[in-house]
Amino acid sequence: MPATRDQIEAARAQETEAELDDNYVTVPLVGFDGVTKDVRTMPASHWRASALRCLNQGDFDGFFELVLHEDDYSIYEELDPTTDGIGKFAEAASRATGEALGKSSGPRPSSRSTRRR
Repeated sequence: MPATRDQIEAARAQETEAELDDNYVTVPLVGFDGVTKDVRTMPASHWRASALRCLNQGDFDGFFELVLHEDDYSIYEELDPTTDGIGKFAEAASRATGEALGKSSGPRPSSRSTRRR
């Protein structure tokens, strides 16, 4: 018996959700009381400049809203992490992608000679 239109649409929705979930890594987030829960976040290498600005300016709510999976933002609110917990979260997110935050290789030296004339 062929699949119905509703079944096809439901299958497509599941595939789309799975693809979106593939864009996240799971890392622990420690709450103010020491309780730890796993949350899904975009890999640190995919954090937008606006998210990093929020983080640098201390707008943690804005930062987590931009980097966490929308279903996990309520976990962040529930845990109410300290600054130390947020730092550990950022480190875990960067380790999950294999690149430490702030550890850019920097510009490469020029292959051309820069001799003064």
